[in-house]
Amino acid sequence: MPRRAGFHTRSGRNALWVHVCADTLAGMTANRPRGRVAELCTRMRSFIDDEVIPLEPVLSRHDDTAAEALTDLKAGAKELGLWALGHPEEMGGGGVSFLDFVYLNEIIGRSEYGQLAVGSVSMQDALMIQRHGTAEQRERWIPGLVSGDILPSVGMTESEVAGSDPVLVQTTARLENGEWVIDGHKWFTTGAAQAGYCTVFARTEPESTPLHRSISAIIVPIDTPGLEIVRAIPTMGHDPSDHYEVRYTGVRVPEESVLGERGNGFVVAQDRLGPGRIFHCMRWLGQAQRAFELMCARAGARFAHGSLLAEKGEIQRYIAESAADIQAARLMTLDAARVMDSGEDARVRIGLAKFRGAQMLHDVVDRAIQVHGALGLTADTPLEGMYRRARYARIYDGPDEVHRMSTARRMLREPERVPWR
Repeated sequence: MPRRAGFHTRSGRNALWVHVCADTLAGMTANRPRGRVAELCTRMRSFIDDEVIPLEPVLSRHDDTAAEALTDLKAGAKELGLWALGHPEEMGGGGVSFLDFVYLNEIIGRSEYGQLAVGSVSMQDALMIQRHGTAEQRERWIPGLVSGDILPSVGMTESEVAGSDPVLVQTTARLENGEWVIDGHKWFTTGAAQAGYCTVFARTEPESTPLHRSISAIIVPIDTPGLEIVRAIPTMGHDPSDHYEVRYTGVRVPEESVLGERGNGFVVAQDRLGPGRIFHCMRWLGQAQRAFELMCARAGARFAHGSLLAEKGEIQRYIAESAADIQAARLMTLDAARVMDSGEDARVRIGLAKFRGAQMLHDVVDRAIQVHGALGLTADTPLEGMYRRARYARIYDGPDEVHRMSTARRMLREPERVPWR
């Protein structure tokens, strides 16, 4: 990360505190990419900080003006060679490797609109179709996913059963005259109203089939008759248009719409979720680092009770603990990414990074709000939005409790999976 404080100060003493904090943050980025990707990271940082972040108040309106601003940002990213960097070259993307794209996500995550602005929001879904899809599925969907003309969605979570236990899926799909007939009720289907299709996870196999072989992933175009978008769900930390309740009533799609092998839905889902959790963790780090910078700037500029906040021991503790939390979560995530990239089993490391990273983001943003006082509770800074999204992070893609439980069980069952062994 470039050494850049990005703060406005009025005295040498204030500037000293700002640069101490900036140097701390810069020192936390010793694990950095080199060569071409380092240059890409520098350009991405400039684009996110100078182009995307200033437009956040406009983008948050979610109206025609916001849509125009986002269109302009997408065009700018394409012109700068920052569009779809993580998509493989053979599908028209930038061809950046998995590990290198991990670093880029840390920068993209500095803004909640970063993914949309640089076309990375569809990457995991494009890779899922590339790895498991038929030639026809790849030809139909991947070009639009890469260009940004098509947005994906995934229908996994159901309100009637625990979303953290996917074997409880109740949505069914039965074969009838060469077509899958889908019936069920999903919610938290992200971006359904804006998507071109939804990958629906449904029970396709007889009751006697082992649970982990009973679910299939089926691609369903959003405009298919019988697919009803019931409502946008008002959700903490997200715009109401982000998540949807969707009902499937006699939805018919061709038999060839299955993504991957029939009954192999869990494999398809995990192939998407593992890398996705690492990318989540890196984007959370980007948010936390931005909150850290805001906290340092406030501490170095705010005078109260005879001294700057930055000169008070409790505020210094907030800064030190935040730096430690960010550094620990960052190294855990990069370690998980390294192991995954090597082809080894990274599930323990990913689980640890996921629940620790989500808690880290919450704690760092919470301290930053505290340093800002009443200002931190307003929408005049990005912190209140960060705080709501940080709370949300501890539930989606598996709640903290499930990740702790499954990770602990795996280490107890296979002691060799303990990360330091």
